[in-house]
Amino acid sequence: MKKTLKIAKLELSNLFYSPIAWLLFLVFIIQASMSFTDMLEGLVRSKDYSGASTTFFFLTKSMFCRNGTLFPSLLGRLYLYIPLLTMGLISREINSGTISLLYSSPVKIREIVAGKFLAMVVYNLCLIFILTLFVFTASFAIHRFDYGLVFSALLGIFLLLCTYSAIGLFMSSLTSYQIVAALSTFVVFAFLAYVGGLWQGVDFVRDLTYFLSISGRTEKMIAGLITTKDIAYFIVIIAMFLVFSVLKLKAGREAKPWFVRAARYLLCIICALFLGYITSRPGYIGYYDATLTKTNTLTKNAQKIIEGLDSPLEITSYINLLDRHYGLGSPEMRNADLNRWEPYIRFKKDINLKYVYYYDSIPQPSFYMYGGNKGLNIKQISERMAKIFKINLKRFLTPDQIHKIINLRPEGNPYIMQLKYKGKTTFLRLYNDAETFPSETEVSAAIKRLTVKLPVVAFLQGDYERSPDKIGDRDYRTLTSEKTFRYALINQGFDVESIQADSSLREIPSNISVLVIADPRKALEPAASAVLQQYIANGGNLMVLGEPGKQQIVNSLLQATDVRLMNGQLVQKSRDFAANLVLPYLTKASGDMSQTMRLHYLDSLRISMPGAAALAYNNDSSNFKVSPLLITDILVSWNKMGNLVLDSAAVSFDGKQGDQKGAFPTALALTRTIHGKLQRIIVTGDADLMSNAELGRGNVATGNFDFNTALFGWFTDGEFPIDSSRPKPEDIHFLLNDKEVAVLNIIFLWVLPGLVVIFSTILLIRRKRK
Repeated sequence: MKKTLKIAKLELSNLFYSPIAWLLFLVFIIQASMSFTDMLEGLVRSKDYSGASTTFFFLTKSMFCRNGTLFPSLLGRLYLYIPLLTMGLISREINSGTISLLYSSPVKIREIVAGKFLAMVVYNLCLIFILTLFVFTASFAIHRFDYGLVFSALLGIFLLLCTYSAIGLFMSSLTSYQIVAALSTFVVFAFLAYVGGLWQGVDFVRDLTYFLSISGRTEKMIAGLITTKDIAYFIVIIAMFLVFSVLKLKAGREAKPWFVRAARYLLCIICALFLGYITSRPGYIGYYDATLTKTNTLTKNAQKIIEGLDSPLEITSYINLLDRHYGLGSPEMRNADLNRWEPYIRFKKDINLKYVYYYDSIPQPSFYMYGGNKGLNIKQISERMAKIFKINLKRFLTPDQIHKIINLRPEGNPYIMQLKYKGKTTFLRLYNDAETFPSETEVSAAIKRLTVKLPVVAFLQGDYERSPDKIGDRDYRTLTSEKTFRYALINQGFDVESIQADSSLREIPSNISVLVIADPRKALEPAASAVLQQYIANGGNLMVLGEPGKQQIVNSLLQATDVRLMNGQLVQKSRDFAANLVLPYLTKASGDMSQTMRLHYLDSLRISMPGAAALAYNNDSSNFKVSPLLITDILVSWNKMGNLVLDSAAVSFDGKQGDQKGAFPTALALTRTIHGKLQRIIVTGDADLMSNAELGRGNVATGNFDFNTALFGWFTDGEFPIDSSRPKPEDIHFLLNDKEVAVLNIIFLWVLPGLVVIFSTILLIRRKRK
């Protein structure tokens, strides 16, 4: 060990007596300072522009770990520094002939290699020390600084620097020319960055080449997540190249056949790949989320759902070659899919991922797949697609073969995932949005569906009520059953069905979570009405959505609740919108429905209701507790009686016609305890707030989606949809002003580099004199 330290000390003196080491050190400081001070100036400008009370979300991450900020920008340049430092570590000894002296000295080869590598480790620590100066400064600039995040990132940068150093050390041992050693090091860096994309379609080889890839290895640590898989990767790669260096130097003093030397390298590579394969298996990975708010870890609700599974969970991805999302599920993307499931496998090791590839027709063929394939059958089109993707079509199940396994036609034969647990199955879909894959909310809802009784939302049909299955403007398919829409109820853990209100209706099933009656056009038949009233009397949950002009019909349904729709129609003054578009405010009762609604309530968010009737109730005479959920703005809205004409004159208040001013409720929540359970009823004066047309409006910033989802979640007592909200970040306040930032600019851009220049110049001049 003493010899190793002596060699390290000697190599450090060579480094710091070299102008190139100080030049790179100076360039590193200047580049880091420019990135850091630019971020400080941007933050202080935002603060000055928006006011002293301005808050920033995840400020620590925004300064250090997001793309374009300090750490990621440095990661894109680190590979340029190390080869210039390592190119002479051993090649200098070979070129000068001093390697012969080392061979003849009582120093072991491994001590030589370890000493030179240790010198580079110390130099790397000096670079990390510079970065800690920026971290230390930022800790005074940010309230509740996230130390865990930045120290995790620093660890990742340090390990990457050491890995680069080990590679450079080996390449330096291969040649006596330092430039050749540097260029060869660049080539190895490029290979390790590229190898992760090689042979990704071959199952076993995929894992090995993906392990060797250095590209993206620090991403998790930069984000604050430390895993044993990433730590093991750096240790294995460092060890492998150090052993290569030892073997190369030993070869200079041993007369061994070439195949013996080659076998040693091959054995080293095999051991490295084996260790890499074992340490990257899901069941052998350890995790530590260093962030303050645990942003890299599943929320408590998701963890509880995952940990509640006491048997293996099987996830089978059915991937259609003709689906537009095929590229996202191809064999080459298998490791990316594993990364998506890794947060769940972290808490449940026996999640088994399976993949089934097939080709079959798509109900609504797109031009993307069929535009240039007119006249071809499914197999011929699939053959063309297989040729485009350069894959073997024999690996894909035919339509007949896939139909024997599973019927995906009701889903549209897409790329879809099926979850299976204790014989129960459910689908997890891909969505037509920018994110495409299901988020933690949708995954948690799908898993929970396998373990609990499903909440059923039943829509009463038969009298021209709004339909949960139709795509017309007035209907509700977007909210309820649109399979490719992420926020549809069926993707948030609910089942949606219809109940026909005809002569065959004898009772409303008791297993439903809520019965929805949306905008009935005529009164129910006496028999159906009696069934409904009995359902209410038995404590069944109910949602009634009315419309202006239908007061009499709706009020007949609400006779047991002492809630009624008032005559007339609510109007609201607006420069931009029609007078019948009412934008009521959320109440505190709405905010109590979910974490999301609580934030909307605090932000004074409005809900869009085009054509709404005011609601009346009396808490004193009702056996229900009634809580308003939406209230109109008393300053600009009123209840208008008589005909409402929108296209001939401005709508104005007319007391003579019976118009009424006031803050009117447009949505009510009713509760009572009956037969030992809590009965819940929702009544609204508008049925369009859930319609396909209204949810597709882009001209009014409303929270209709969140409000509607919260209403249905209220009937499940918050069990669905899954609450995946996270606590607000605490590092949101930037404490520096423009004068303080100006001083830091001088320190980091001028004083610190100047001190390095002065110190290095004095040191090099004194060295030259000696």
